[in-house]
Amino acid sequence: MKRILILGGTTEARQLAGKLAARTDLAITLSLAGRTESPAAQGVPTRVGGFGGADGLAAYLRETDVGLMIDATHPYAAKISANAAEAAHGAGVPIIALRRPGWELAEGDRWTLVDSVASAVTALGSAPRRVFLALGRQEVAAFEAAPQHHYLIRSVDPVEPRLAVPDATYLLVRGPFREADERALLLEHCIDVVVSKNSGGEATYGKIAAARALGIEVVMIRRPALPDVPSAETVEALAAMVDHFLVSHFLGPAAERGV
Repeated sequence: MKRILILGGTTEARQLAGKLAARTDLAITLSLAGRTESPAAQGVPTRVGGFGGADGLAAYLRETDVGLMIDATHPYAAKISANAAEAAHGAGVPIIALRRPGWELAEGDRWTLVDSVASAVTALGSAPRRVFLALGRQEVAAFEAAPQHHYLIRSVDPVEPRLAVPDATYLLVRGPFREADERALLLEHCIDVVVSKNSGGEATYGKIAAARALGIEVVMIRRPALPDVPSAETVEALAAMVDHFLVSHFLGPAAERGV
């Protein structure tokens, strides 16, 4: 039985784990960073928490005899992806990755592109605005530097401590989010600017489409650079890569030719 470690935390990671878990020749472990207090049920054996950097992850790969590592983390988990690539190289374990395509600018979008959360704070300007922070709880503390704005903050887990700003509203909810619901949310809270990462995928695109329909500005944080490893854009394509890897690495070239 071949051991596969999936670095997860995304919907695609859970879907891939479920698809691979149906195979009797694989032992799947899904690893979560532990940043979400109550993660969705994963359906496969799961470990929670960090490894102790690249060296710790490399040691784990060797100790558990992992035959393949799959990086299916969030597109903005650049440090985890870098550690994964370094650990795979150090342990001599093959690595492949899911690289979800980013959203593309469409006609009617009003995007202001920035390179970091700090740059997003600056991009809001000095005049008070009504801002929807659709970033998750780890990133919102930076906006304390701009207390003149009203903030609508949406996250899966509570923001603790709450922001040291005079005017903020907190929503606790888990996606996916439909465009119609996002449009109603933006109207209800009189939002005039959305701050978002370019996460890609359909689960959170509703707010982008809603902002376009309403003519609302989006401050869009560009994606970080990620390691150059073999990758696929969809769960189906990544599962096909796993199949090819298993045939070529474990069954040999004769099996790959169908001999």
